[in-house]
Amino acid sequence: MMVVKSKKALLYRLKNPKRITEVIPTAKLVKHGGIVLVAVPHRPDETRVLRALGFDAPDPMPLYYNYEGRYKPFDVQRVTSNFLAMHNRAFCLNSMGVGKTMSALWAYDYLNRHKLVRSALVVCPLSTMEHTWADEIFRSFPTRQCTVLYGSRERRQKLLAQPSDLYIINIDGLRTIEDQLANRADIDLVIVDELAMARNSSTARWKSLNKICNKQQPRRVWGLTGMPTPNAPTDAWAQVKLITPDKLGVPNYFGRARDALMKQISQFKWIPRLDANDTVKDWMQPAVRYSLDDCVDLPEQIFIHRTVEMTAEQKNAYKTMLTRLKAEYDGGQILAVNEAIKANKLVQISCGAAYDSSGETVIIPAKPRYEVLKEVIEESEGKVIVFVPLTGALREVEKEIAHQWPCAVVDGSTPKAARDQIFKDFQSIDEPHVMIANPGTMSHGLTLTAATTVVWFAPIWNHEMYQQACARVRRPGQRHTTVIVHLAASDVEQKIYERLKKKETMQGLLLDMMKGTHDETE
Repeated sequence: MMVVKSKKALLYRLKNPKRITEVIPTAKLVKHGGIVLVAVPHRPDETRVLRALGFDAPDPMPLYYNYEGRYKPFDVQRVTSNFLAMHNRAFCLNSMGVGKTMSALWAYDYLNRHKLVRSALVVCPLSTMEHTWADEIFRSFPTRQCTVLYGSRERRQKLLAQPSDLYIINIDGLRTIEDQLANRADIDLVIVDELAMARNSSTARWKSLNKICNKQQPRRVWGLTGMPTPNAPTDAWAQVKLITPDKLGVPNYFGRARDALMKQISQFKWIPRLDANDTVKDWMQPAVRYSLDDCVDLPEQIFIHRTVEMTAEQKNAYKTMLTRLKAEYDGGQILAVNEAIKANKLVQISCGAAYDSSGETVIIPAKPRYEVLKEVIEESEGKVIVFVPLTGALREVEKEIAHQWPCAVVDGSTPKAARDQIFKDFQSIDEPHVMIANPGTMSHGLTLTAATTVVWFAPIWNHEMYQQACARVRRPGQRHTTVIVHLAASDVEQKIYERLKKKETMQGLLLDMMKGTHDETE
């Protein structure tokens, strides 16, 4: 076998060329120096067939693709993108922070350049549509046309009618245009990000995805998730039925899958069988899996931004407060000495727990923010610290997640003895899995290397406190890459995070915002 890189072809010298030409229609006979050779286009489809026939054939992507974009790929990203390109249906189970998004985009770009796929549909959480997928496509693949399918049914239909390389839609928006998506022959690749969101086959989410992935023409489908079984081994079954529905050995019905994975010990209680994880591993194939520990070339800390949607109540309250602050700005009442207090009013509304004039907490519905927080906790490879700088919001976070994960809360009201015990348990035993804390109570001196993920439920105004709080997980003894996740629903939060990350002064942040808003309205 010879690789001819200039022709992107493989050459074979065979006594019986028909072994290849009768099976691979794109193969051709060529003469070289009077010798008849079989030339096969060196692409993923032909490579798979050659290997099935017993011929040696290297993976094509590493030989021909230059990895477009602003980033140099990590080693695991090269392996992952090549793996996806080589499999029409596959699972990418890499941990959060390992770079699944870019791996999938590189694989798509390679296949598209070789005319093996046309358009791709990315199905993802609402929080990652713009600031993860759309932003990454814009920055790394500026020549690619990307369309975010968001809004009313009519707006989504209109956007879908526009030619595009990649369409992005949130998983709960599928139902509005599922028939149009299922029937689009040019969309021949579906990338399902956070596949575990569709772990229940009785939900509308799963049914819409199933129609799009499996009811029409055959499509490439890649499922991406760092935590495929967040609740129980049975979570895997519905995901397998989306990605590889005809896989041998996987039961056709959930009840049989449950029997294979779980053991009933009482009328309402089931526990995993001893071999449940091995069974899930067999079912979820072909798959690629890298943890943070496998990525030796990753930085010590990775920063991830998750955009959160505001509820209607939050939007109304935020708009009212913004109007009031603009009036105060016009009246010269917002100064450098008080702008942090003023900005914090907007942050409170964004978090769903604002304080009224008497200091009482007013709860504003903020379901999307809690849902994104839960997604991040599910994705985390290890324990999680959630920093909540607002007391009212901290109590609401505790209510929302305590019934799903063993939690501990540390704030100013936590007695020292109880606080010390929480820190000890967090480091030394399995529970608590999540620590919810006010960053001011644990920003200095502590070692909390049991956590691999830090979530900022809201930003703070203090650079030192932010840096020290993030450093709790990057202490001697930490053997893992750690992930810092910023949740933001508003412009003011995003601007605060940007300055915190760049260690820039906060002075003038709100004043600049008010000036920009004032100028726009003139």
